[in-house]
Amino acid sequence: MFTGIITGVGRIAAVHALGSSLQHGKRLDIEAPAGWLDDTGLGDSIAINGACMTVTSFDTASHRFTVDISAESLDKTSGLGEPGPVNLEKALRANDRLGGHIVSGHVDGIGTVTHFEQVGESWQLRVLAPPGMGKYLAYKGSITINGVSLTVNTVSDSPAGTEASINLIPHTVQNTALGQLRAGSTVNLEIDTVARYVERMLSSVGDSTQ
Repeated sequence: MFTGIITGVGRIAAVHALGSSLQHGKRLDIEAPAGWLDDTGLGDSIAINGACMTVTSFDTASHRFTVDISAESLDKTSGLGEPGPVNLEKALRANDRLGGHIVSGHVDGIGTVTHFEQVGESWQLRVLAPPGMGKYLAYKGSITINGVSLTVNTVSDSPAGTEASINLIPHTVQNTALGQLRAGSTVNLEIDTVARYVERMLSSVGDSTQ
């Protein structure tokens, strides 16, 4: 489990194919900030742009670690198959503060940035979520975008999907990889865990088999 509070911005430094077919995944060589891996162990869970991955090797001296990502995960996520900046978060500990919201690290869908522009001291980010995710997005509700816990300001439904508008304060832009986004960028989306259970409970109302 995670909180959606990014603790470091890393970089996918190299991508290695694990085989020659489309069914093979890739090994990612990720460079973390200096000192970020000091309390990391083999097999630890780390969210990379919101996707939970397992540490397969690490080297604190070079500030690098590796993860293996399956072809299925590559197909269901964005931004993990090529070099570039990524948001990093270590798994939540039992005594940690829950500064964002409960995040599982399981990507529910890939969204598309429709607008990203500075407004005053902050930035307005609008993301189009794919059809089917709109029912989980609500005014002042939580959403995870590339691993970052954010609050939805407005939602707008259309046949193409649901557009969510989010306000990013300067701290968020400066301390995550979200500042690299542009209109047309694709992002990993995870809905609020509570919304999953509410939808399930409502869908089973009146069903005597549940």
